[in-house]
Amino acid sequence: MFRVQTYYLIASLLITGVLPFIFPLWTIAEKPFYFMADIVYVSLFGLSTTLSLLSILSHTKRQQQFVMGRLNIILNLILLGLLVYRTLNASGGTTAVPEKGVGMFLPIFSIVFLVLANKAIKKDEDLVKSVDRLR
Repeated sequence: MFRVQTYYLIASLLITGVLPFIFPLWTIAEKPFYFMADIVYVSLFGLSTTLSLLSILSHTKRQQQFVMGRLNIILNLILLGLLVYRTLNASGGTTAVPEKGVGMFLPIFSIVFLVLANKAIKKDEDLVKSVDRLR
């Protein structure tokens, strides 16, 4: 029914759009830190979710879908870098050491699914070009 890249993009959409509400990014002194506490994380997760949704909706334009996937990968890499930087530089004494939560790894999972989606999009594009060559 759907192409395989659509399933990968739906997985990325769920990872960046739903799971951050469930899993905290990190925990400091038994208090979880969710992405909603900082506008930067809200905007980056929101942009990633929006790009995944737009990529799903533009299924007929494979080249545009591929470019949006690449932009989404770059955005998730920026988000991951910011999360790692913020965790490593989190203030706190010896009693308040931040513990990484599952939410820190969400951009990694999203990147994996986006790379798989782009691979499938590229495969479809190559197939269409080869069929056009035969005509």
